[in-house]
Order: sequence, then structure tokens, then C-alpha cells
Amino acid sequence: MKHIRRAARRVLPLAVLLPAAALAVAGPSLASQSGGGAEPPAGAKPTIVLVHGAWADASGWNEVVRSLQAQGYPVVATANPLRSLSADSDYLAARLKTIKGPLVLVGHSYGGSVITNAAAGNPNVKSLVYVAGFAPDKGETALQLVAKHPGSHLTDDPQAPVPTALDAVPLGGGPDDVDLYIKPDKFSDVFLSNRLDAARANALAASQRPANVATNTQPSEGAAWKTIPSWYLVATDDRTIGTENLRFMAKRAGSTTVEVDAPHAVLETDPGKVTDLILQAAHGSRAGLAQTGAGEQAALLGSAAALAVAGGPALVVRSRRT
Repeated sequence: MKHIRRAARRVLPLAVLLPAAALAVAGPSLASQSGGGAEPPAGAKPTIVLVHGAWADASGWNEVVRSLQAQGYPVVATANPLRSLSADSDYLAARLKTIKGPLVLVGHSYGGSVITNAAAGNPNVKSLVYVAGFAPDKGETALQLVAKHPGSHLTDDPQAPVPTALDAVPLGGGPDDVDLYIKPDKFSDVFLSNRLDAARANALAASQRPANVATNTQPSEGAAWKTIPSWYLVATDDRTIGTENLRFMAKRAGSTTVEVDAPHAVLETDPGKVTDLILQAAHGSRAGLAQTGAGEQAALLGSAAALAVAGGPALVVRSRRT
């Protein structure tokens, strides 16, 4: 470039120098896309954030985490407090702000409600993945969605104050300050559709984390699936939310949908299929980022070309690989 600049100063008019100036402006942007600076490079693999639901914990993602990490994806399997939809969503939103670069949010069960709210206003969230999860609209509650179509085994008495498959544990803070557990003798049917051996089902029932009643009764404040591309795994033997309710939410969200012959706890029975869908969403987000980067580069080079034509005398600069 030094000999070009010297020649330009000697013999070239200002109009001819304009293309070179435009290319110089384009240079730093192109360099930053290749990995300079603190931000991850354009096209880098997104961070996969996994959010569990009620009556489970982050260890349910273990097989999925191992598979994603083996393919080079950064993964965060975050703890979901299960205290209330607003508090849990705020907690996740705060954690997302600490993660650089593009994000793919994955929610199982009630975790779907949490990602639906936490993603709002975060431009780094490129994809949402619902794994047999709630995808509420603004103003909807989980209880309303469960009741939309039959299929859930949470209760056999719609008029009961507490769903009949659940145990209520008052915490002493008020009538709504109550934790809910699946009854041990109902856990295998409701959560697993009796698809795991008794020993494993009993261990999961014994170690389940409770969900406060506010997780099911608090209305959603947002619906991120309206503006962020989504993928949806429908478990066709879901006895917690109900398969038809899953299908309804997937269709309403316009999600890329797969159906898997599995219970609500599909993480336990089919982690490979869960991983496959997450990878589809991750590849989709990377394709979008690549297209954006290419578009910006093309626009910069197009501007330079236009200036070159307007400049009159032609200046051809051959770029050589170093």
C-alpha cells in the first residue's frame, strides 16, 4: 500500500484516491469480523443456554451438555430458581447479559416460559428451542395452557384446589406461598409416562425440585417467539403438559417442529434427539450471522466500487494473499 500512496500523491487526482479511501474504511470492519477485539468473531458458535423446568434440575441436561461440548459448543446449564415466572425470568435475563456473543436459549417444560420472557430485549438471542416446553403468549399462564386441551395427568379433578397428582407444601408466607411436588406414586406416570425402570423413576421422584405455585399462576409478560426464530420438540406421549397443548403452542409460534415418541421428560429418554434439534437451531443462528456479515462486507465493497466508477480514471489494485 505504501507504493500506491506515494504514486497517488505524485500523479493521481483526488477523485482517483476516493476508492482507496473507501477500501481503507472497509478494512477495519473486515478485520474485526475475523476475530479482533473482545467480542467473539462473526460466525462463531453460539453459546447454548439450557433451562430446566419444574420437578427437575440442571443435571437433567447432562447427556445433552456432553454431546454439545463434544462438538465445540460453549454450554451453560443454568439453575432455574422455580420461585415465580417474573423472578425466574429476571434471574435468567441477568445471567444472559454476562455472556458475550450469540445465544441459543433452550427451555424444557416450565423453562420454556422462562426463556420466552428472559429473551425480551436481548439482541444476542438468535434462536429459541422449546423441548416439550411452554411457549406462552403475553398474559397467559401455564395453568391456562395445560387446560386448553386434554392429555395432562396432573389432575383428574379440574375443580380441585390443588391438582390431584401434586403435593402442596405451605411455606408460611401466605396462601399463595406454596411449593408443589409431584406425588412419588404419580411421578413415573405424569413425568415419565412409565418409560424408565422403577429404580430410576423412584430416584428422580425423590430428588425432584419443587415449583412454587407462582410459576404456574403468574401470567407471561412477553412472547419472544413472536420476533425470534423458534424450534419445538413435541413429545407425543406427554402426560404433564399434554401433547395436543404442545402441538398448539408449536403451531402458534410458527416453530420448526419435530415430534418424538417420548414422555414429557424427553431429556431422560431421548437426549440424542433433543441434541439434534438444538444443533438445528444453532446452525440456523450461525447461518443468519454469516449472511449478516456477508451483507455488510458486500455493502462496503459496493460503496468502494461505486466511488471508483465516479472517480473517472481507473485505479486497479490487485490484492495478494499474504
